Amino acid sequence: MAPGIPAAMERPHFIGIGGAGMSGIAKILTQRGAKVAGSDAKESGTAEALRALGATVHIGHAAGHLADDASCVVVSSAIRADNPELVRAAELSIPVVHRSDALASLMGGLRAIAVAGTHGKTTTTSMLAVALSELNLDPSYAIGGDLAGPGTNAAHGEGQIFVAEADESDRSFQKYDPEVAIVLNVELDHHANYASMDEIYESFETFAGKIVPDGTLVIAADQPGAVELTERVRALSSVKVVTYGESETADVRVHKVTPRGLTSEVTVILNGKYLTFTVSVPGRHYAHNAVAALAAGVALGIPAHNLASALGKYTGVKRRLQLKGEAAGVQVIDSYAHHPTEMTADLEAMRGAASDARLLVVFQPHLFSRTQELGAEMGQALALADASVVLDIYPAREDPIPGITSDLIIDAARSAGADVTAVHDKAEVPEAIAGMAKPGDLVLTMGAGDVTDLGPQILDHLSS
Repeated sequence: MAPGIPAAMERPHFIGIGGAGMSGIAKILTQRGAKVAGSDAKESGTAEALRALGATVHIGHAAGHLADDASCVVVSSAIRADNPELVRAAELSIPVVHRSDALASLMGGLRAIAVAGTHGKTTTTSMLAVALSELNLDPSYAIGGDLAGPGTNAAHGEGQIFVAEADESDRSFQKYDPEVAIVLNVELDHHANYASMDEIYESFETFAGKIVPDGTLVIAADQPGAVELTERVRALSSVKVVTYGESETADVRVHKVTPRGLTSEVTVILNGKYLTFTVSVPGRHYAHNAVAALAAGVALGIPAHNLASALGKYTGVKRRLQLKGEAAGVQVIDSYAHHPTEMTADLEAMRGAASDARLLVVFQPHLFSRTQELGAEMGQALALADASVVLDIYPAREDPIPGITSDLIIDAARSAGADVTAVHDKAEVPEAIAGMAKPGDLVLTMGAGDVTDLGPQILDHLSS
């Protein structure tokens, strides 16, 4: 058995290997020497990257893709029971392993940092991965998005630290035993799995309870859900709680965030001393993510001034206010925001970065259940834009819900005074935006679905 590979992971088969979470685990296993195979619905750059590492990637799902000698089949919560490869695994008595269990097995024996929260996980995990790499600590990491620098979402490192994005959506983050856990915020989302805030709190409490003895919980001091969770977790005497934020009671206090165009300068007070560093993306919420990363690194014993300097080397994550290009004097930026809080934060960040520019948004709602519960709030967030185009709902893993359409968002936006246009055919968007945009405008493609594909197309239309 190759060093660092759990026995069950020597010859894994991933169903949906191209997914953000699945591909990261597959990459790490491949780099550790496992014989990795899998399938995905369509070709992608991720599939090509996995092949380049030595993995076998099939396109489409078929029983024949699963090798008889596979040591296990790795699935996410999005894989349905009738998937032909999953059915074949049962016929062959091949063990089925959830993605979170696979990731947990890779963390074994390492100093794990698990980053949780309703939003901001990918950015914060990425900031830590970049900073620790910059300090030559050679961490392993598994992230839900590709780093702008290395261009990958995961890597096996020879160091002792493993940084992982911890997904609360299906409660899978409860599988990890981190030395340091970060909770950025606690809000109601993932309505197919959580019926109330009480269920959310219980899930996060369980996650916090898995921190190893004498470990540390780094948690926001300003966000109401995180404050409530902090009060609940204080009873865990074996866990040290470190709060961060603008509250005067925060252990790591955000003293000032100064916008510098598409970057920010952040000053914190830590152990009575002022520390200033640069964050390469605009917006107060990204500054807070960086401070959370700083607090987590300090909890592992890394000097704060070294971390602060290294965090300045972070250059962003794909789809997190990522500049796609400029044409005809119009900048096109891509945002993964799909929850109202994220949408509001990114729109406010863009307003702060370019206060004189008109802001045009192309928004694609993600999930019927999320739109059903939060559509009104999404529409209110769009009122921060000068004009918006709203697409049909991207279903992802969900079946349609009768009566739930993008009209819920559009009606709420118009009630808030927003200028909103419904576009049902995604192919019509580039021409529509090119007709609306003027030199000096900012165009923001926003959502967790395939709206990201429109950025280059909009730039092409602007250039023609």
